[in-house]
Parts: sequence; structure tokens; C-alpha cells
Amino acid sequence: MSFEERPELSVVVPVYNEAASIVPFLRAMSDQRQVRMELIISDGGSGDDGIAAAQRAGEGLPFPLRVIRGARGRAGQLNRGADAALAPTLLFLHVDSSFPDSLAFRRALDALAAATGSGNTSVAGHFALEFHFDGPPPLPYRFYGAKARLDRPGCTHGDQGFLIGADFFSRVGPFDATLPLMEDTFLAERVRSTGSWLLLPARIRTSPRRFLSEGLLPRQTLNAILSNLAAIGQLGLIEELRRSYVSQHAAQRLKLGPFLAPLKASIAALPHGERVRFWHNTGGFVAGNAWQIPFFIDLLFGGVSDGRGGKFLECHDRWQERLLNNGVARRAATLLVWVWFQVVTLNASWYCRR
Repeated sequence: MSFEERPELSVVVPVYNEAASIVPFLRAMSDQRQVRMELIISDGGSGDDGIAAAQRAGEGLPFPLRVIRGARGRAGQLNRGADAALAPTLLFLHVDSSFPDSLAFRRALDALAAATGSGNTSVAGHFALEFHFDGPPPLPYRFYGAKARLDRPGCTHGDQGFLIGADFFSRVGPFDATLPLMEDTFLAERVRSTGSWLLLPARIRTSPRRFLSEGLLPRQTLNAILSNLAAIGQLGLIEELRRSYVSQHAAQRLKLGPFLAPLKASIAALPHGERVRFWHNTGGFVAGNAWQIPFFIDLLFGGVSDGRGGKFLECHDRWQERLLNNGVARRAATLLVWVWFQVVTLNASWYCRR
């Protein structure tokens, strides 16, 4: 490319056996206007026809399409895509993403430029998330989408799209390839601790396909456990995920037993003092996330707007959080979550034997 043709945005998308999604994704990306972009597909060794189909479709796209190949693993795939990028700004996306606004990328780039224009380059952006249903999204999905727009720890994930300057990414990145998953969440929290997140003035639509194929309750149960383990620095206890986590194309009804039984054994094998700290820290994590209850009530009563809660969340942040930030509340939360975990693991084991 000549200097005038160099892209201002490099879109990086990791894929693995995504033949059913990749061409619709490329078509959705071709709808974007007033932006000079390139699209980098980072393949993790797909065995289907997706890459060939993408290359065939790439001949008619209004932007350059490049395919890079390497070992499977989303973090590594994202990092390789970032290394290959030519633009000064990166956008990390999932292949099941789409945008209802054809100027979404243009608006996002302009918003990020305005936020960093004063010399503060430690800013990254994410889009307002919504789940794609034919009709109105069910209540749980509206809650997840609303929560994803908040600037709170644990609320920013890769399905919202990460828009970040290449220089800033070089400081807070790369994605941690040693993690079995949740590499996006860890990067998001490094951004939050180093700089700040900007809610971009555009919406991103994502597919609920994993929730639908695996089941909303078991998937969210596992997500909650993983979020806790990540927050307290114990994600290594669930090493089984590295061996048994399946890609979207192979996802089916999620059985929690194969994940929770090894986790329970790993916790039991901890030295006594470390095991006590594990449950104490878990109780603190649960108490610290009690804000989600008043936020959900705000959603029910229409008190939620982009990036903000309503009166119930405001009341929690002003008063109730102080009541929960003490030893008694933490011990109570620890006991409740310990009982909950015993019940969940018992039920998961029972279902596995059926």
C-alpha cells in the first residue's frame, strides 16, 4: 500500500472451524463506510472450508483481507494478528459480531481520537453490546448487555470488541497465551488499571449461540465460577478447561461435572490455610458483586441507560456497599457460596451419572 492507502484500522478476528460464520461476517464488515481498514483473519488450524470460503469472498471485498495461520489458541491468534497489523489502531472482534450502523467504525475511531486528543493515549474503547435475536432479547440477555456497558471490573469482555491504539496495546498487551481462556478479561482489566475504557457511540451485535447450544444456566454457572477464580488468582485450579473446552462449532449441552469435579478435588488438595484463604477471597468476590442485584432491579423498572444504572444501583453504591464491606458480611458470603458450591457440584455429579 502507498502511504495514502495505508489503513487507519486493522480488524483482527481469530477463527477456528467457523465455516458457517465467516462469510456472513465478511459481508457484515463490508457494510462499514468512511473508514480505511484491513481485515486480518487469524486462523488456528481450521479443518473445515471456512478459510477457503473467506479467501474466495475476499476478492469482492472493499478492503484488503489477509489470512495468517498458526497454532490454535485464541490469545496467540489475537497476538499474531496484532503483530501483522499495518494500522495505528487495532480492533479485536469475534467472528459472530455484526453492526447495525454502517458508520460504527467511523464513529468509534472519531470517539477514540477525541478521547486521546489531549495526549492521554491510555484509552481503549468497547462497543455497547446487544444479543442478536429475531425479536426482543429475553430478559437475561438484556441484563448481560446492559451490564457490559458499565465501567466496572469484570464487565468488559471480548464480545464487545476492543478498539485500542497499537502503541497502547504494546504497553498493556499482549493477550496472555498461558491462560486456558478469559485472555480478553485479563487484558480488559490491565487496560482499566493502566488507563481507562471508553464506551463507544455504536452498538455491536453478538450471537447468543454458545448460550443456546450449551444452555444458559450451566454456561452462566461456569462463567461465574471462572470469573471468581480469575479475580482471586486461582484460574489454574481448573486446568481441565484447557483439555476439554470446545470451540463453538462443536459446542453442545454443557455438562458441569467434568469441570467441577476436578475443581472440587483441587480445592480439597490445597493446604488448610490456603484453602481457608481461597474461600474467604471467594466470599469477598461474591460480596463485591452484590451490586448486580440492584442493577437488575433497575433494569426491570427501566432505570438503566448506556453505561449507567438507576436509583437502586446508586443507593447500593452510596450506602449498601459500605454495609457489605466488613468481616461479618464477607464471612456470611463465604458460607453461602461454600454451601452453593457443594450443592452445584453434587447436582452436576448426579446428572453425569444419569
